[in-house]
Amino acid sequence: MCTYATEQVDIQGSGKGRDGWFAVSSATVYYDHPVHHLAGHTLNIDFADRSAGPAARVAVELTAESAEALVAAITAALASVPPEIRAAG
Repeated sequence: MCTYATEQVDIQGSGKGRDGWFAVSSATVYYDHPVHHLAGHTLNIDFADRSAGPAARVAVELTAESAEALVAAITAALASVPPEIRAAG
């Protein structure tokens, strides 16, 4: 079932696309039908630089289980970083 629930967040980072590295300034997260992955529905994340057009985009389609595992891995990785290193960002 499509929820049409879409979350957008401003971010700071980089992504690698067909033409190399580019800045990413936004992430869009939604649960919907995938374009490529062979599943009925996936959690889709688009990392993009909206000001640079559609070529400045990295997209992923994850099963719900994979998305939850990714959230846990990100949380664990960040929890293991000493505060002084995170503050230096």
